[in-house]
Amino acid sequence: MSHRRIAVVADSDTRWKWGASVARQLAPEHALDAVFLRGRSTPTERQLAEVGIEPDTRREATVAELTGDKELAAADLVVLAVAGGTVLALTHALGAAWEGRERRPITVSGYVGVVYEKMVDGLLTRAGTDIVLANSAYDAARFARAFDSVGVDPESVVECALPFLTGEPHRPSPDRPFTVTFAVQPSVPKDRSARLHLLERAARHARRHPDREVLVKLRSLPGEQTTHVEADPYQLLVERLSEPAPDNLRLVYGNMAEVLDRTDLLVTVSSTAALESMHRGIPTAILTDCGVREAHGNHYFLHSGCLASWDDLDAGALPMPRPEWAAAQGIGRTDPYAAARARLAELRALPHLPPLRPYYTTSSAGPYLLPILTRHGLDEKGNPMPAATPAATGGVRGAVRTAARRGAKRLYRVGHRRVAPALRRWGSV
Repeated sequence: MSHRRIAVVADSDTRWKWGASVARQLAPEHALDAVFLRGRSTPTERQLAEVGIEPDTRREATVAELTGDKELAAADLVVLAVAGGTVLALTHALGAAWEGRERRPITVSGYVGVVYEKMVDGLLTRAGTDIVLANSAYDAARFARAFDSVGVDPESVVECALPFLTGEPHRPSPDRPFTVTFAVQPSVPKDRSARLHLLERAARHARRHPDREVLVKLRSLPGEQTTHVEADPYQLLVERLSEPAPDNLRLVYGNMAEVLDRTDLLVTVSSTAALESMHRGIPTAILTDCGVREAHGNHYFLHSGCLASWDDLDAGALPMPRPEWAAAQGIGRTDPYAAARARLAELRALPHLPPLRPYYTTSSAGPYLLPILTRHGLDEKGNPMPAATPAATGGVRGAVRTAARRGAKRLYRVGHRRVAPALRRWGSV
């Protein structure tokens, strides 16, 4: 095992997948430490197994606890695979904790998927980390321009690609039926009627094409949390179909790359699974049934040539991305992390790394920054606040926590009594 270590701080299964995949691209020879932040979306054992990347060590912590974490401070690299506000809090906290050290870890931040909204919001919270990864040439250019305009070093932006754009090129197989995979999302679309419509159309497609297998690729069990909250799981909506689901419609879990191994047409509203599919040369449809809208994120694919409705797919459409659009998204690149590894080598060669300097400070944006620090248990200097007293946990906060616990128990009962039997009926992977 390598004496060098790379730590990934993650707050959900999706961000762990991104952070761990980035770690493997940046430093495949390093030992991998997983640090999961305690919270609503801390990944479960099942979710971690589905990602398929096993860390050498793993533990849970809060942001405040990480300020005194000696193992984290001893890492060579720290990948912050968390939301933008948490990156900002960690940059303050770790910057304060590592101040004056002769050597400190190199910090890396970035985005789990495509950046189709709140670009400035997310980018400026990540400013101050040593490297900010951009998943395409398009993102790298606009990130660097934004940093330069506010006085942040644009050299911290490094172009790469989504780290899970891997896998073998698509090859249809005569040994299995043509397989359509509908990659669902927890919160896109949010409306129950829209989600049920998409499921109805998947079922109708299966009925119209009995020679095909239609897979509904699920993200999480009801009660499990991921980056986004899922109010109406497809596992329950399948019971509301206007007609019984056909035999060739199946609900499946599993690692997305493994599901794509047997997929001949990927269908989604705006999941990053679309980019994985395109990278492997699999026909990919970005659904228009619920509109092409910023709220759904499918507007990002406007120029891809892959927008299609279920009616189009019923009629036999097999969309493929336009080459120029795909190239701009980093699709099809070989060794897209070479520039990031080169940047790491430059930083390692410095006699001393500069202190971590977030863009937002108490003097430049106190009313914005202070609530973020407080929410993560930090004071205005990024130091841990005293632990909450028992009295402080009562009142409204206590009531909220009690309600959350009760809600979690209800979700578990729903999953146990209703979803598990449904999955046994429809089949799962």
